[in-house]
Amino acid sequence: MTETINDNLVAENPFLQELVLQVRAQDNYGVYRSWKDELVLANFVVSKEKKRQISLDQGLDPQTQLRILYFYRAIAAQIEKQSGKLCQVAIDLSHEGFGWAIIWTGHLMVVCRSLRDAQTFGYSSLSKLANQGEKLVASGLKKIAQFPDAANGS
Repeated sequence: MTETINDNLVAENPFLQELVLQVRAQDNYGVYRSWKDELVLANFVVSKEKKRQISLDQGLDPQTQLRILYFYRAIAAQIEKQSGKLCQVAIDLSHEGFGWAIIWTGHLMVVCRSLRDAQTFGYSSLSKLANQGEKLVASGLKKIAQFPDAANGS
């Protein structure tokens, strides 16, 4: 558990900081306002043992759907901050946990991920969560640099 609760990791990682902002932005009742950042992100950490206990036969719960949405919104926000391009996010998930997530700007799809077994969405540690988020941000920025006309909508 010490790897998942690392004060310095969240404080030093822009993606994790953005993810905390995304979660708190949707907190209508202020529940997370006084929580430490690590506690806000705790639900994104799912051990292999816990993943094995999650039934894939049951429908996708709303809390997991929100975590997936927050994750991709944080990626979009980081791409937007670093590129200056307005990014949009769309998530389509069936009740069975299959679907996709896309992030686009202009006419360019910068991130496209198919999702399966979304009921088990989560990472084994905060560092793995941060690495995956940073990897998708870098990939999106690379696509914008590669296709600037499409990213501008022309």
